[in-house]
Amino acid sequence: VVTLYGVFTNHYSANGPSRCLLLELLDISVSELLLHSSNQGCSMWMIQHCARDVLEALAFLHHKGYVHADLKPRNILWSAEEECFKLIDFGLSFKEGNQDVKYIQTDGYRAPEAELQNCLAQAGLQSETECTSAVDLWSLGIVLLEMFSGMKLKHTVQSQEWKTNNSAIIDRIFASEGVVNSAIPAYHLRDLIKSMLHCDQGKRASAEKALCSPFFSIPFAPHIEDLVMLPTPVLRLLNVLSDASLQCEEEYEDILEDIREECQKYGPVVSLLIPKENPGKGQVFVEYANAGDSKAAQKMLTGKIFDGKFVVATFYPLSAYKRGYLYQNLL
Repeated sequence: VVTLYGVFTNHYSANGPSRCLLLELLDISVSELLLHSSNQGCSMWMIQHCARDVLEALAFLHHKGYVHADLKPRNILWSAEEECFKLIDFGLSFKEGNQDVKYIQTDGYRAPEAELQNCLAQAGLQSETECTSAVDLWSLGIVLLEMFSGMKLKHTVQSQEWKTNNSAIIDRIFASEGVVNSAIPAYHLRDLIKSMLHCDQGKRASAEKALCSPFFSIPFAPHIEDLVMLPTPVLRLLNVLSDASLQCEEEYEDILEDIREECQKYGPVVSLLIPKENPGKGQVFVEYANAGDSKAAQKMLTGKIFDGKFVVATFYPLSAYKRGYLYQNLL
């Protein structure tokens, strides 16, 4: 959940004094990631990462009795410092059983019971069934289905076919020839999404139960596109060192010092690693004190010529780097 640093009053607003929230600065949203996926869908690593992070956020909120009520790709942002996806925008949130906001959720991500309640509210009528935390699970199910398919599903989920049998449409999306994800993990993800998209809110999986899905027990490696899009405090430089440079100790030490000197232009370097053996052979890992420095370095170093070669700079998960785990299959 996004961190709230403080609250202050703006006395100079045109409409009179207004309360302002000071929140942490986050990075790219899932909405932007979907735009960059070019209708190919996100990687399983990214989908799993997002699903787990958001479910943990929802489990916390729901345990406290709160419903987010506006979960959508634009309200899920990446935190470069903490390497996780976070929920923002609690403008429609309410305490379960004490809902004073009648019109909730966004078109395309609205649960059936919220759709009914919104229609009745517009007609000045009261719904017999209250919206619960289950509306958040419905929204997340749609978000994950969009991340998997790479398609916006607003018109699909508003169709009569979806309302009649959304399970068949989900099966069709997962059976699509355009889907290149491996079969077994895809089946686990499909079943997880289906558990969130029951039209009957009483049958929908809770956030805590969804976190027990077998989908989260499968280890995935990020694609290179993931490591370009999601900032972290660790930078990974490719196409810098040749095998000959690795074998000559004197040349290796000179290059190491040159790289350290160049990287320190953008912020203090906490550590620098250049493995001489696989996995990660010849790749340069630079850990900065914060993600801001890492982002500045990535921007300036990408495309730079070093020793006659064009440098490719991506980010790298700090958690994996700290464990000494270097992903082998990145493309």
